[in-house]
Amino acid sequence: MDLLLALAVAVAGQVESFGRQGLEPGQVRNPVPLAAGALAAGALLLVRRRFPAGALLMLVVAGIGVRAVTDGLYYPAWHFYSTLILVHTVASAAELRSRRGAAGLACVLLAYLFLETLQFVDLAEVLISAIFIGVAYVSGILLRRQIDQTMRLARQTARLEAEREEQARRAVADERTRIARELHDIVSHNVSLMTLQAGGVRTMLGKEAQRERDLLLGVERAGREAVEELRLMLGMLRDPGGTGVQPSPAGLDHLDTLVAQVKDTGVAVGVAVEGRPQPLPPGLNLSAYRVVQEALTNALKHARASRIDVTVTHAPGVLILEVLDDGTGDGGGQGGGHGLIGMRERVALYGGELTAGPAPSGRGYRVQARLPLG
Repeated sequence: MDLLLALAVAVAGQVESFGRQGLEPGQVRNPVPLAAGALAAGALLLVRRRFPAGALLMLVVAGIGVRAVTDGLYYPAWHFYSTLILVHTVASAAELRSRRGAAGLACVLLAYLFLETLQFVDLAEVLISAIFIGVAYVSGILLRRQIDQTMRLARQTARLEAEREEQARRAVADERTRIARELHDIVSHNVSLMTLQAGGVRTMLGKEAQRERDLLLGVERAGREAVEELRLMLGMLRDPGGTGVQPSPAGLDHLDTLVAQVKDTGVAVGVAVEGRPQPLPPGLNLSAYRVVQEALTNALKHARASRIDVTVTHAPGVLILEVLDDGTGDGGGQGGGHGLIGMRERVALYGGELTAGPAPSGRGYRVQARLPLG
């Protein structure tokens, strides 16, 4: 923008200086000083943002010099345009209450006084100049305030974005801790069971199978060591608050209990199971339950729904969970709970896919999770 303004003033000054050359009144008798002054004004506009008040003073000096050389017979238009641009820049550079702003206002008044020293100045010319200078100055103040407000909003937006990302990271960490706490119980139970079964098989073997007995004894020892390592490394996640309160049973086989709790709030809930149910791995069964639980919670908190439909589909090689509400709000849980983040973490744990958004009918919100089996 500065380069375009500088070129416009410089080129227009050359056209004015040499295009109006002549000896008649209102014509330029000596165009060279005016043309040189236009080039100087263009150069000052290039540095107007770095030295606004200084550029305005230099422009006044250039006007005085051109007037002295040409005997003041012609006042160039490029000087007036440049003055208005620099007045606008001075006003937008600093707050008026600051020292820099006060110095800028003094330069603006000096430039206006120079305009009033021109020949053939009458009351109308005084008022016209005052109007143009005033509009340029006020527009600069308004521009500076708008820029300040925009920068404040940008900083606030950046801060809120950083806080949102931090909250999302904390939500992911909390959900992973919760998953680890639940998987700790599952893995510890299964490894302990494997160890006991290996010990039982070892005691059933006779003395002639000493090699097999030794191998099973190694399996037992490895299992016990694994359980002990799990207890030491993940045991703290089992009850981080130290309350000793065990979580309620969780799994798709306990879905009726969860639905009954939601119905107690006054919302109608329908449950449909499609396909032939099949045994699910404990971890996947738990994650599927948590996904439905979180989707129901989000529908109650954010969607303002009157009815929620839960569909569990047992398809070949995949388990499909769908929670559909008829609410008018955001059922995705974006209001600070980060529900979708937790659900995505659980679904991603088993290589699944989660989709959430407005229902296909256009009313309500739908959450669908696909969990591959095997």
